[in-house]
Amino acid sequence: MKKKSLDRRIESLAVLVDPVRRALYSAVASRDGSTSREEAAKAVKISRALAAFHLDKLVEEGYLDAEFRRVSGRSGPGAGRPAKLYKRSSKVVEVSVPSRNYELVARLMASAISEGKREDETAFSFGVDIGEEARGRAGPKAATEKLIRSLESVLDEKGFQPFNAAAGEIRLRNCPFDALANDYRDLVCGMNLSMMKGIVEGLRAKHIEAVFDPKPGMCCVVFRRAARR
Repeated sequence: MKKKSLDRRIESLAVLVDPVRRALYSAVASRDGSTSREEAAKAVKISRALAAFHLDKLVEEGYLDAEFRRVSGRSGPGAGRPAKLYKRSSKVVEVSVPSRNYELVARLMASAISEGKREDETAFSFGVDIGEEARGRAGPKAATEKLIRSLESVLDEKGFQPFNAAAGEIRLRNCPFDALANDYRDLVCGMNLSMMKGIVEGLRAKHIEAVFDPKPGMCCVVFRRAARR
């Protein structure tokens, strides 16, 4: 069984708990170019072998990128073996409990502005992409119950914390846009509802519908069984 995304992000952050590893990351990330094992070890005042161990662990977790290159500037016989060099990767890891995703709202709004569309249109299209991904996991001939499980899985990955409520409803215990929704409720909740409807559309779940039904401390959307269409 796959680990939940929050668990995996926390594990990834734990890599930087070790003070030596954290110091090595800082030493490499602060340089404009690439850093050799020898340079990193010297900067942190540890052995080359210990530096190599920690640097490779940082590569494994995606915090650093590695390449092999001759640093002498020479090539051919006698130029020596290529050295393993490290540089900061583009990876960004953020963890909040409960999960928050304000970047998504910003991206949706920026996309809507740049494309000259309404925010709800952009959110719906984004939701369709998520729903199609969930449909792919469930399979082309998946029955309704399997589609529901796939829906719950993708909602959980996005931080909504779905749970089965009364009357067969799927409610969402967490709102990843909480602070923005409090200040701009009509805009944010409208985008959220459109995104959820898009997810149902992409999932091609004919007997599920996303409905606006806000409850204190929860997401404003609930998923309910729809009448057969």
